[in-house]
Amino acid sequence: QVQLVESGGGLVQAGGSLSLSCVTSGDIFSINAMGWYRQAPGKQRESVATITSAGSTDYADSVKGRFTISRDYAKNEVYLQLNSLKAEDTAVYYCAVTLRPWGTGLLRPSEYDYWGQGTQVTVSS
Repeated sequence: QVQLVESGGGLVQAGGSLSLSCVTSGDIFSINAMGWYRQAPGKQRESVATITSAGSTDYADSVKGRFTISRDYAKNEVYLQLNSLKAEDTAVYYCAVTLRPWGTGLLRPSEYDYWGQGTQVTVSS
């Protein structure tokens, strides 16, 4: 089992930036890919970014060039830098991990094995 705790969400004006962090605990050495997904009110969950154990990254088209995912392999922590935020980025952001081998590509929310409780990001226009 893996436990995840996100932090760093908040309220920001459009065009601003936020940094999200995710700390893991438990069976962290079994973690392969890590990532973030989000869910806005009344909408389905949406993949945001994935980073594999080899360092390969993938992003949703809606965030490419604005968001950056990174990872501390020693601690198995994952981060998401959010720049040039837009009102449509408003959502609860979840970090998640999979224990299964994952080569490349953006993981769908349903493909993760464990996820955190989420952190709210609100962008005012």
